[in-house]
Amino acid sequence: MLNWDDYRIFLDVARSGSLSAASIILKIDAATVGRRITRLETALNSKLFNKLPRGYQLTQAGKDFKEHIEAIERTEKIARGSLQKASANISGNFRIGAPDGLSNFVLPVVISNIQNHHPNLNIQILSLPRVFNLSRREADLAIMVTPPKKGRFVTKKIVNYNLHLAAKNTYLEKNSQIKSKNDLKNHNIIGYIPDLIFDPTLDYLSEVIPNRAPDLSSNSVAVQMQMLNLGIGVGLAHDFALAHFPDIIPILKNKINQERAFYMVRDRDDLASEQSNLIASLLDNGIKSEVKRLQSNN
Repeated sequence: MLNWDDYRIFLDVARSGSLSAASIILKIDAATVGRRITRLETALNSKLFNKLPRGYQLTQAGKDFKEHIEAIERTEKIARGSLQKASANISGNFRIGAPDGLSNFVLPVVISNIQNHHPNLNIQILSLPRVFNLSRREADLAIMVTPPKKGRFVTKKIVNYNLHLAAKNTYLEKNSQIKSKNDLKNHNIIGYIPDLIFDPTLDYLSEVIPNRAPDLSSNSVAVQMQMLNLGIGVGLAHDFALAHFPDIIPILKNKINQERAFYMVRDRDDLASEQSNLIASLLDNGIKSEVKRLQSNN
């Protein structure tokens, strides 16, 4: 006999794309996850996944079934939320999709503070350099630099953040001085891989040095910061990240200052859940506070 746990296992495999990834989320071994998927397919008399070298891919039947189960999931969350008032007893899994810069340098402190007060809440950070699909329930909530213009979403601005040109002090000591933007032509530039910038808002470098591709690049903010920390170039860095690297210092601070903002994006249906609303509020306040704290150090 099937129960909601079977459907939950199916959703986690569908969203993660593999038995091993789902097993980590579910905290059961991958073999058990595989057996439960097989049992589900047998009970439904339908093939839900194609097993590929890179993982589990939904068949068309699987995609149709996923939409149906996600509708049930949304209804279940609404029902649970209407009964579960905001309290110190919030629990369960809650997944946040966020840019990797925020995920690496801000969110660990924020979720640690939240879980200190709510130890039964398991917050998961999905950190990828791309846009998250809330409609497909890839995350319960997303933090974005550019909020979506379409869909059943509710968007709230959290906080502004700043970026400055920066380099490690040892790099600046060994290389020619940087007194203006024009001097940058003589330096290694670190930045995003141009053709992998998924959001034009993240194309920071072109505003500072037009028509100049980076000499060293990555689609990850964390990797770019490690490049700067090795003292091998100059790049635009988030002020909240610079607070973690005292030897990387801002350059031309009064001449180059880019400002962006983080937005919280939620599925409209989740507003009916008191627990989701409480978690969203805690994240909103925590991110705002931590970004401001870190930026005050620069």
